[in-house]
Amino acid sequence: MSKKSVIVRQEKRLILVEKYKNIRKNIKQQIKKIKNLEEKISNHNKIQKLPRNKFKPIRNRCCVTGRGRGYYRMFGLSRHVLRNMSHYGLLPGIKKSSW
Repeated sequence: MSKKSVIVRQEKRLILVEKYKNIRKNIKQQIKKIKNLEEKISNHNKIQKLPRNKFKPIRNRCCVTGRGRGYYRMFGLSRHVLRNMSHYGLLPGIKKSSW
């Protein structure tokens, strides 16, 4: 299980991304429309003043353990939890294959 601090940090990043998403999008659209170099530079400075934490990658994490690696999107679980839950029959439609 990953540390609680890592999970909380990830949640803070998600909140920051959602908060500044529209602001960043609007500034980028303005930059594309503007042809004057000085105005483009001033708009780039506006983007640079936004919090840097929102640019860090957002990892998919297991909803049970918080593990960031070995993540299956379809289930929202890491490979360890997926395996254990499937052995106990907690995931519908999943069974251990044998041949």
